[in-house]
Order: sequence, then structure tokens, then C-alpha cells
Amino acid sequence: MLKADQIPAAVAAGGVYRNGAKVAPSFSVGDRVRVKNHQPSGHTRLPGYVRLKKGIIAIDHGVFVYPDTMAHGNGETPQHVYTVHFEAIEVWGEKGVAGDTVRVDLFDDYLERCE
Repeated sequence: MLKADQIPAAVAAGGVYRNGAKVAPSFSVGDRVRVKNHQPSGHTRLPGYVRLKKGIIAIDHGVFVYPDTMAHGNGETPQHVYTVHFEAIEVWGEKGVAGDTVRVDLFDDYLERCE
């Protein structure tokens, strides 16, 4: 864990949380997915506004460290991160604008296959 006086140097140096682990992707570009209603106690990187929404895998960014487990000291749990493409109406309901889209980067553990 960093001490307060170490944080400015760490931020300035930047960091990459890409993980070189060989992990098979659960999804491919074009797959239809639904975001799980993932609500762990403590840290999660899953935005609440996309929970239970359906979208399409647009990009597979490769394997990264999973921050939900890292934040609790439970290891890296390497997994794929995907850009998921949602129709704005799917995310925002009647307040969404037809033809507009929302793209969110999501970890494998947040997603499930849907028809």
C-alpha cells in the first residue's frame, strides 16, 4: 500500500494494469450480453446505470487486473475487459434519444450471455 507522500510520484509515473495472463475470453465482438446485477459490498467498477441492461460486445481490450478483487486484497483475478455498446433507450429508457448510443468498458465478471 502506498503512503500519502508516495502518491504524487506514483500518479506521475502512470501505471498499466494490463495483465499478461493467458485467459480465454468469455465473449467475442458481436455477442449479445446482459450486465449482471452485480452489487458486492465494497468496491466495484460497475456503473449502476447499466446493471441488467442488454448490449453488444464492440471491442475486446484484452486481459487486465480486476479491481474489484484487488481492492479487497483478494488478488489480481485477471480477465478480459470489453467495450459494450448499448442503445441509449436501453440505458435511459424514454429519456434516451433514439439513435444515440452509450459505450461502457466492462469486465468479464460483470457480463452474461443473452439472446
